[in-house]
Amino acid sequence: MATHFSGPVVSTAGFTGSTGSVENITGAKTLTADDSGKTFFLNAAAGAAVTLPAVAAGLRFEIIVGALFATSNWVVSSAEGDNIDGSIEVAGAVVVAGAEDQVNFVASAEALGDRIFLISDGVQWFVSGTAALTGGITVTDPA
Repeated sequence: MATHFSGPVVSTAGFTGSTGSVENITGAKTLTADDSGKTFFLNAAAGAAVTLPAVAAGLRFEIIVGALFATSNWVVSSAEGDNIDGSIEVAGAVVVAGAEDQVNFVASAEALGDRIFLISDGVQWFVSGTAALTGGITVTDPA
């Protein structure tokens, strides 16, 4: 016996599914607009630099600690500088980012799964995220 559905029709046009695109980063990397929407796992014993592309409305990235690192920080930097704003919860405390240049995953203070999410409105990067341990993620403007 056939079942008939008489509810509203829902379009799935443009839906990309829930798996998304995932990439491991094992050394310095410059992201591009084509990387927008990806989730990146930091997977190396030593940190490196990850540079964001120039701001453009709708660009978004998620960056997650996928391997512990003990010798140097992973540093996520803005291409333009002074345009990372938002807040990150670090060990239950809020770390505010105001016109920062970079977000740092701090060596020896990181935990697997620490993460940030960045989205641009075309003028700046808005950051949110979480870190389990005190000092696990910091924001800086080294000028």
